[in-house]
This record gives sequence, structure tokens and C-alpha cells, in this order.
Amino acid sequence: MSSNAFGKLFTVTTFGESHGPAIGCVIDGCPPGLAIAAEDFRHDLERRASGRSKFTSQRHEADEIEILSGVFEGRTTGTPIALLIRNTDQRSKDYAEILDSFRPGHADYTYWQKYGIRDPRGGGRASARETTMRVAAAVIARKWLAEHFGIRIRGYLAGMGNLVPRAFDWQAVEQNPFFWPDASMLGELEGFINALRKSGDSIGARVNVLAEGVPPGWGEPVYGKLDGDMAAALMSINAVKGVEIGDGFAVVGQHGSEHRDEMTPRGFLSNHAGGILGGISSGQTILASAAFKPTSSILIPGRSVNLAGEAVEVRTKGRHDPCVGLRATPIVEAMLALVLMDHALRHRAQCADVAAPKPLLPGAAD
Repeated sequence: MSSNAFGKLFTVTTFGESHGPAIGCVIDGCPPGLAIAAEDFRHDLERRASGRSKFTSQRHEADEIEILSGVFEGRTTGTPIALLIRNTDQRSKDYAEILDSFRPGHADYTYWQKYGIRDPRGGGRASARETTMRVAAAVIARKWLAEHFGIRIRGYLAGMGNLVPRAFDWQAVEQNPFFWPDASMLGELEGFINALRKSGDSIGARVNVLAEGVPPGWGEPVYGKLDGDMAAALMSINAVKGVEIGDGFAVVGQHGSEHRDEMTPRGFLSNHAGGILGGISSGQTILASAAFKPTSSILIPGRSVNLAGEAVEVRTKGRHDPCVGLRATPIVEAMLALVLMDHALRHRAQCADVAAPKPLLPGAAD
């Protein structure tokens, strides 16, 4: 299987399967001298992990990071950083009934058509388990971006089914298992998820992410557009079926006089473009959204075929999320961090000696 590496100068290559002995990644291009230790990964890995609340898959993984290379005496050396996490809570017997059939809506069928062989245990590489290493790699990216530019990356669950936040509070986001910004709605969300579990069905979700403090000038005009790479990165996350930058599809109903982000000496008056113009950052807050499809592994029987092409009925047992979006916020944050880290190094390589021209507008009205 090719195309398991992401990025140009800050490159992340992941490996491993959901029910294999371990998952891991190799990070190449990290600048030397960054202080990093195994405990630095714990917070973000726990935010992403399953089994941390009753509303997600009850698979309980320790997710203990092993740093195998690229760090000496607590600092990165500039050489490839290899990270490993051993799988400790696989339950492969849950997938015995789908060894010879394909889950509708899942990658089972397409993997089989491409490779002629597949690992049905937890979906193999198609499992969200793979995203653990993206979050781990992004811990390094986020730390470097914060130390060098003061960049802060945050996300939240912006919609689940027909539910949307009626109020917004950043403090609430990290104080509930949904990453939901409206604490007054938590009971409503819990009831919704419990009803989904009881019915055996699932639901889609929307996750919003933003990056504050990104300098103007990152990105390239044509084939290396910052928003283009962001879109590709977010679409690479399992179950993502749509990506928006800034106002996204809402621009269809906007007039040019409304959408354009007018400028004054005090800064921009709006941020409909999501902090990116012509593929290059404007200095405003970067804004993006990802739409997650409903989980395809559900208890409700669905029509499918087996390896012989015969009609079968598939009902997926095991431990699955009724809404994959509930754990997606740290993953979406991670992919944005990896894109920004890569573009920071790309910009430094070509344009580090370019003095900031005037006028340099503050992103005053993000």
C-alpha cells in the first residue's frame, strides 16, 4: 500500500492496523532542539482515545508512546523520529461474521477490489485507530508552532445530526466528552446518543477548527495552496465526506459586496475567506470545517454481498461509535497542525529573508 506519507518538509508516515500488534509513525524533517518527552503526548492522545466516556467505543487502549529514535537527552536531533504505540485491547472475534462479506458503506469492498486481500479485524488501515499516530505526530508540530509563532489550534463539535450549539463557550469544550461548546445542551446530547445506541443506528457530525496567530504569507499561489493542502489533509481523515474553508458552501448565496473581507488601517472587517486568500494566509484566524458521515458499522441489518457475489445480510457487532464525530475534534486539530508545520518550514526555506512589507494589517475582526 503506497501513499502512507503526508507532507513535503515535515513528513509523517504512519503504519500498522487496528488489530495488529502495534501502530506507529516516522516523522521526518522536524527541526533539532525541540524539547519532547513521552509524557508530552498523553493529553492529546487521551482526548482522542476511545473508552474515555460511555458515549464512544468501549475499546480501552493504554496508548503509551515509545520514542524509538530522533530524540536525545530530551531534545529532537533533526533525524527521523519514530513513535510506537502497542495495541493492547483488540477483540478480533467480533469480526468473525464479516470475514466473507462486505459492510455496506465501509471500505471493505473497495480495499478488496484494490488489493485482492483485506484485514477485516476492525477495518485494518481503514480504522480510526490509525489516526492515533496523526495526533501523536501533531503534538510535536503544535509545540514547535506555539514556541516559534505563538500559534494556537482549537476545535469543537459544531453539529451532530440536527443539533447545533445554541451558545458558545470555549471553556465548556474541554469539560465534556463531546467537545461541545454549549454546556446547557449536554443532557440533550446524552439523550440523543443513548437513543441512537438503543436503536443500533448512527449519526453524522460537523467539527470546526481554527488556528490563531498564523502569520501572513504561508502557502503557495497555485499547486501548494494552504487551503488546498488543508482540504486534502482533512479529507484524508476516515469518514470525512466534506470540507469547508471559511464560509464554505455558504458563499453560494452571498454577494461579492457581502463576502469580500474589507480592509482598514485597523485590520480586516470580516473573515469570510477563513484567513486564506489566493492560497496564502492573510494573518487572520484560519477557519475550517469537516463533515463526518454516520458510522457504517451498525447493528441494524443491511443488504450486501459476500466474496462469491451472493446476496447476504450484514449486521456488525463489536465496539463502535454511534457518532465518529464525538472523538474527531483532536484529529481535525492534528491535521491542521501538520499542514501548518509543513508550510511553516516551506515558507522558511524559500522566503525567510523576505522582510514583512507594509501595510501589515492585524486580523482585528476575525
